[in-house]
Amino acid sequence: IYQMRIFAPDRVVAVSRFWYFAKLLKKIKKTNSEILECTLVYEKKPTVVKNFGVWLRYDSRSGTHNMYREYRDVTVASAITQCYRDMGARHRARAHSIQIMRVERVSSSKCRRPNIKQFHDMKIKFPLPHRVIKDPTAPLFSTKRPQ
Repeated sequence: IYQMRIFAPDRVVAVSRFWYFAKLLKKIKKTNSEILECTLVYEKKPTVVKNFGVWLRYDSRSGTHNMYREYRDVTVASAITQCYRDMGARHRARAHSIQIMRVERVSSSKCRRPNIKQFHDMKIKFPLPHRVIKDPTAPLFSTKRPQ
């Protein structure tokens, strides 16, 4: 019995990707095997922000590349969605050419990437510098044309 963790938008794509990887890695065919179970895995704490490390392989125009990336999100699934969009934007890699090898939760002390480390400060602030306070007594519409 083989078990795989596949990130896909729906069950049909997940089953299709399973057969693709099974054929590629273990020489298993659809004709002499069957899928026992295909379930959706839910996050234990979907309200807590976590750091995720993603090991992946992707095919570019010049060859195959291995890569490690870090993302900060609340669920593994949304971190992988972020990964697919990021790879598409930065490397022009399509979803079918990306293989997710491993996904792990990374503690803040083990994070490598500076764009993730910058959010580990407990005293971080996000100021809104140009807040324009509107006069509540001023009319919404004016009868005169502006000068």
